[in-house]
Amino acid sequence: MKKVRLEIVGLSYSQTQSGAYALVLGESTGTRRLPIIIGGFEAQAIAIELEKMSPSRPLTHDLFKAFAETFDVKVSEVLIYNLVEGIFYAKLLCNDGTRDVEIDARTSDAIALAVRFNCPIFTYEFILKSAGIVLDDDAAAVTDTEPAVQKEHAEEVTTTSTGSDAYREKSTEELKNMLQTALDEEQYEMASKIRDELNQRKKS
Repeated sequence: MKKVRLEIVGLSYSQTQSGAYALVLGESTGTRRLPIIIGGFEAQAIAIELEKMSPSRPLTHDLFKAFAETFDVKVSEVLIYNLVEGIFYAKLLCNDGTRDVEIDARTSDAIALAVRFNCPIFTYEFILKSAGIVLDDDAAAVTDTEPAVQKEHAEEVTTTSTGSDAYREKSTEELKNMLQTALDEEQYEMASKIRDELNQRKKS
């Protein structure tokens, strides 16, 4: 069965589900996108690694990586292998030097580990044909196409919201200090929102 390599294209707050996030994956050599709704904790875990933030204490996915590396287990690939009734299924392809093992995982957790192990993400062609969408630009993937986003496997959203208007009134230097404080205090949702405001300022 033909596999297609995916890259992380975008991650933003979901406009259709309160407290959820939209993760958009895109094929490496094409224009199709695969949007997935994920929970706040997993979104933060992905964003923190992508932004190279340094939490004061290890997150769950950091702990998993440290545990695996301590015992010479490598995650060589993440595969989104099925889509049933709007639910994606994924697995980790692991190796301990002597054998290959497949471990079932929620797609969001699998991707949070993929960015930490710097391993490729794949899916099958039939999944892209079923749930993929073709976009002209990456920005539209995060905003204009959310009704097509599929639900994550067994995902529960438990995040709280903090108004972004307060961040817009702060200076860039104040936001940088707030970001570091949020990281030190392990307030990763707040850190994610502050980071988004800083990134928005860089673009404007």
